[in-house]
Amino acid sequence: MTAPHLLPLAEAAALIAARRLSPVELLQDCLSRIAVLDPRLNAVIRLAAEEAMADARAAETEISAGGPRGPLHGIPVGLKDIIDLAGHPTTCHSKLQIDRMATADAAVVARLREAGAVFPAKLATHEFAIGGPAFDLPFPPARNPWNTAHHPGGSSSGSGSAVAAGMLPAALGTDTGGSVRHPASHCGLVGLKPTYGLVSRRGVFPLSFTLDHVGPMTRTVRDNALLLNAMAGHDPGDPGSAARPAEDYTRDLHRGARGLRIGYVRHFHERDMPATPEVAAALDAAAALLAVEGATLLDVTLPPLGEFAAVNRAIMLPEAASVHEAWLRERPGDYAAVTRRRLLPGMFITGADYVQAQRRRRQLVAAVEAAFAEVDLLLCASSMDPASLIDDEPEVERTYPRQARTPFNVTGHPAISVMCGLSRAAGLPLGMQLVGPSFSEALIFRAAAAYERAAPWREMMPQI
Repeated sequence: MTAPHLLPLAEAAALIAARRLSPVELLQDCLSRIAVLDPRLNAVIRLAAEEAMADARAAETEISAGGPRGPLHGIPVGLKDIIDLAGHPTTCHSKLQIDRMATADAAVVARLREAGAVFPAKLATHEFAIGGPAFDLPFPPARNPWNTAHHPGGSSSGSGSAVAAGMLPAALGTDTGGSVRHPASHCGLVGLKPTYGLVSRRGVFPLSFTLDHVGPMTRTVRDNALLLNAMAGHDPGDPGSAARPAEDYTRDLHRGARGLRIGYVRHFHERDMPATPEVAAALDAAAALLAVEGATLLDVTLPPLGEFAAVNRAIMLPEAASVHEAWLRERPGDYAAVTRRRLLPGMFITGADYVQAQRRRRQLVAAVEAAFAEVDLLLCASSMDPASLIDDEPEVERTYPRQARTPFNVTGHPAISVMCGLSRAAGLPLGMQLVGPSFSEALIFRAAAAYERAAPWREMMPQI
């Protein structure tokens, strides 16, 4: 049998249901993998191994007595350390939160726990989910398992690193300007930003209330859909939560791409923010492969990428500053320099500017909705560059904003990042996005699964 830590979540779940793999064996293998690799990757901030092992043993007993609750029963899931796990610190990778103890599970953790998941690790993040790879914090920055000299993307950096390295089969991240899809792109994973409101954010430290999302990160599309099945649901405790009926997001994974109309947003990476030649070539190859699989590819024009980025910034920064105002005034030296540099401009964006940004946001939403009147899905770039060296701060600062993820935080539409290539120079993954109308996650998963089956990337893992 394949080593348990190398199994996709769905395959591990099938073996657990067949009594050929126990939750305890799976967790032990993941913890052993963490012990070997994390000294090089810094993906884990804190283990919750004892509690997770107790939960794995309880799952094993329950499964032996009556079968699994579902496909997540006994599956280890990592948590970005801005997501509360009862009885454990939520540090936000910061001195300012180093001793802050969570008294209850975040709503999304509670839903996954009810489905039988276990939680062995809190994972690295950029400080408060807005900083960058920083060396002046209580914990070192996570590294990319495909090449540890490079960063894994962020801000859900530890989630991307841990899942790509096979330390965990799945992890949760958060996404305000692309922070699930960025590490998914750079680490060769599947990362979903769901529709705004589909997944509760209660118990997640806020960055920007009107832009924040929580999403799953996995090695396969099916695994991602299985997690979303448990994560999605209305929560009266989150004022932004949407009341939606339950869905099975795996229901159309088998259907393929035939008949889908996919709008290719070329201008994002060709004109608005030119991608490197190998990223552009990988995107064209992915579009061509989807056409071979039966999709109809059409060129689509949206507002310029810079307009989305400007609106995202004008909304996110003052909303973030409202969260951090007291600390910025009283304890600015306790932030990493990069975090402080990113937060402070939010203190100077006027109320009038914020309102104007919200007005322009509605126009951008309307423009994307108009595109969906002509096509079923959009295909576009994720990052315009492969991951840069982690200690090359000027290059990190140059490449981090070179991306096409923020448009769909602004509009709230669901967007998934999947691997679409490897850079030749450093052997680093490249990613693309598929984007759909609000609450069309099942459709996005269908197209992503069709591409995943046809492309050669699914079986690739970093040789670390």
